[in-house]
Amino acid sequence: MEFLSNLMHGFEVAVTPTNILFLVIGAFVGMIVGIFPGFGPSAGIAILLPLTFSLHPTTAIIMLAGIYYGSMYGGTITSILINTPGESATVASTLDGYPLAKQGRAGPALVMQAVASFIGGTIGVILICSLAPLFAEVAISFGPPEYFMLMVIGLLTITIMTGENKRNGVVSALLGLAIATVGVDVVSGMQRFTFGSAELINGIDFVPVAIGLFGLGELFHCVYTGLHKEKEKKEIIKFSYRGSQFWPSVKDYLECKFTVIRGSIIGFVVGVLPGAGATVASLMSYSVEKKLSKTPEKFGKGAMAGLAGPESANNAASAGAMIPLLTLGIPGSGSTAVLLGAFLMWGLQPGPLLMEQNPDFAWGLISSMYLGNMVLLLVNIIAIPLFVKIIQIPYRMLTPVILILCIIGTFSIHGSIVETWILLATGIIGFLMKQYGYSPAALVLALVLGPLAENSLRQSLITSGGNLSIFVTRPVSLTLFILLLLILIFPIIKGYIDKKKDKGSGIDVTS
Repeated sequence: MEFLSNLMHGFEVAVTPTNILFLVIGAFVGMIVGIFPGFGPSAGIAILLPLTFSLHPTTAIIMLAGIYYGSMYGGTITSILINTPGESATVASTLDGYPLAKQGRAGPALVMQAVASFIGGTIGVILICSLAPLFAEVAISFGPPEYFMLMVIGLLTITIMTGENKRNGVVSALLGLAIATVGVDVVSGMQRFTFGSAELINGIDFVPVAIGLFGLGELFHCVYTGLHKEKEKKEIIKFSYRGSQFWPSVKDYLECKFTVIRGSIIGFVVGVLPGAGATVASLMSYSVEKKLSKTPEKFGKGAMAGLAGPESANNAASAGAMIPLLTLGIPGSGSTAVLLGAFLMWGLQPGPLLMEQNPDFAWGLISSMYLGNMVLLLVNIIAIPLFVKIIQIPYRMLTPVILILCIIGTFSIHGSIVETWILLATGIIGFLMKQYGYSPAALVLALVLGPLAENSLRQSLITSGGNLSIFVTRPVSLTLFILLLLILIFPIIKGYIDKKKDKGSGIDVTS
């Protein structure tokens, strides 16, 4: 029952007029961010991060977290109405969401996705309350060697699981690590790669890099692909609020009663794994529902379960991703990497001591996620006509607004023209990375985790007198080292098994 008392304490922190106001703002902005294709939660959090510096840390993180999971709701609206997912996590929702809309059932589809998302998010919060203290209790005995192994695992999983080309993910992470070395060596006090610039002594700040890669990078890509020239949007399927044309039927709810529970559990488990994320969770849920369905032939043609499963999964995955972030300090995606950067900027170190040293912050954030899901359920149903209007805003009007927000937000932090140039440079890098299949998320993750990994490594080697055996002689660090080896070996074994299967079935794997 301890988690109930912790949750109640969290509600006492979260349910204040200021926190509720910024929670609603974050959830609403998150939905808008999710609506625009390409501008996922990473870009939304990065662009709006400078606007939160005047807020209390708990209020600011509650708002940013609202953007994070609110975008999952918003991305589905375009998936259903115009067959265009707002981000990769809502791709699975197009498979049956858009066919439902073409059948004249856009209203029921939109309401069902809101209900499924709410249930998935709520189950995710309940599981966080139950499991986060256990994770923190296990991790409380961690020392520098264990933290170093955790940082390496976090870097490895995100580089392997982002992008089609694993080598591109590794290169992206190495670039992030290189940027993280700029500044002053924490042990010797010597300057590294500052090129005589006083503004680089403290290193390259996280904010201009994140805004450049996710905000300007996506903006430049949209301009390059010609979205700013489009005069007409895709045809938006009409729907009505009246009666059965809008609300799902009893049959729809009965069809999805177990679907949302399965999707929520799958999503949460996958979300806890660093690097997997909501996209993997939603696709896994869709595959499971199709295999378990008595009428699999309906999937892809307008099956309500094919929409409810992925929607509950991607929202539960968003909640699940908060466990490794809060208890171990490991972000599992680009979005949580940006959130980790925000934590560190406010002097909050995610990890096993966070819940003990900052219970107001940790449990206030967790409780706000439940409140946020309630807000998003209502907003999704009430404000759908408004979001349909937002979908119709042409990119040529959004482009200058987003560009100005990025530049002003970056310059306002320290009043540094150098950071503004860094913003523009990383914007170009972000565009090129997206163009050639590299991973901005891996770069940001390495930029955030790099200094933490370096400090843990240096502390470990100082403690052991330079003896690397410290990483394999301690029980927990040895376990993490074995896990690291398994992560490295698994793709090799899987590739070997797949080749064997292809040869056995007579498929020419060289073609």
